[in-house]
Amino acid sequence: MEQHVTVVGVLRIGFGALGIFTAIIVLLVAMIVFAATVGPGVLSGDEEALRILTAIGSGVGLLLFGVALFVALLSVPGIIGGIGLLRLEPWARYLVLILAVFDLFNIPIGTAAGVYTIWVLMQDETAQLFAPGSRQ
Repeated sequence: MEQHVTVVGVLRIGFGALGIFTAIIVLLVAMIVFAATVGPGVLSGDEEALRILTAIGSGVGLLLFGVALFVALLSVPGIIGGIGLLRLEPWARYLVLILAVFDLFNIPIGTAAGVYTIWVLMQDETAQLFAPGSRQ
């Protein structure tokens, strides 16, 4: 079962790194959208069109910023939990189980990873690996 825990830890770190990368890309897109619609000189002349475009661009930019923040907030604990799993830290098992529940909603790959993670971490043999005094 220790090999499965290692696989889950590496998957968690990999998905976390991919999530951070995705959050950075989405944040850059949000900044571009926000700057393009709010910046000076976007539209000259038609004030009503400028107000509508600014409102829509600001809303889309803020929505993308929120998505990037949410993805980053789920990715950082995933990386920390993955490192903890590789070190067989007892707290990491609980953290990764909680994050695996969120993975279930990320169809289809996240669902498969979440089911696998829950299956691995809920085994009695895995619980014994994380028990105090079981590490050398």
